[in-house]
Amino acid sequence: MAVHAHPDDESSKGAATTAMYAADGVDVLVVTCTGGERGDVLNPQYGTVEGGLEGMRAVRRREMAAAADALGVRQHWLGFVDSGLPEGDPLPPLPDGCFALVPLEDATAPLVEVIRDFKPHVITTYDPSGGYPHPDHVMCHRVSAEAFEAAGDPERYADRGEPWAPLKLYYNHGFSLARMRAVHDALVAAGRESPFGDWIDSREAREVPEREVTTHIPCSAFFPARDAALRAHATQIDPDGFFFAVPREVELAQWPTEEYELATSRVPVTLPESDLFAGIRAQDEAR
Repeated sequence: MAVHAHPDDESSKGAATTAMYAADGVDVLVVTCTGGERGDVLNPQYGTVEGGLEGMRAVRRREMAAAADALGVRQHWLGFVDSGLPEGDPLPPLPDGCFALVPLEDATAPLVEVIRDFKPHVITTYDPSGGYPHPDHVMCHRVSAEAFEAAGDPERYADRGEPWAPLKLYYNHGFSLARMRAVHDALVAAGRESPFGDWIDSREAREVPEREVTTHIPCSAFFPARDAALRAHATQIDPDGFFFAVPREVELAQWPTEEYELATSRVPVTLPESDLFAGIRAQDEAR
């Protein structure tokens, strides 16, 4: 189960991993916390979306269905409303009723219910920072961590189905500084333009700490599925923009994996890993 804040996050973070496991016969469910209603149109080729929040919600639902089809995964909406990304100094208040303002237990309850119904062995989500400071990403982490701990406890969320305890919780690391440096250096060495130069400089200047990567998933064969899923989110992804600025041959040569941080494991593991189900498969074989 991959828990994400908005439609398109599942395609920009861990998409090749989910496509790979789905192709291998693993039942993969993407859970999307919000409808992405307050997302701006980021693709200059797209035009405008009419109809306010409802109009954008409908468009992004269609995009999500196409992306899930490209990845070969199932998808479930938790049904919360996008909080938007506040900008300004000071930051404006978040809109009433948005996901980030929902009390934690109220926001977690539907995810616990989905976990108990779907019964995942592995859950992936964001680290405590959200990966970047969008209030919905931070809330997605809080809800996912709470649900992971509570879903197996019969005393908690007792009206949300029979207990089920997932075995491993991972954080996505799709934009690690190590990855950006490796690709950036390869592009510069080849005399090509890199999209990562300013980003690397900014993160170094802000001294953003790098979290530990424990798990490298070799999934480059599924980068085309990831790219198809990205393009499906046409309001958000410019096909000539950032996500496609690195030539695929450079990416394949420099960084043919997706990275994760193992946050919690209820089975014995040996780090580093190259499989989200490491330890779980060994447990099944022992049985």
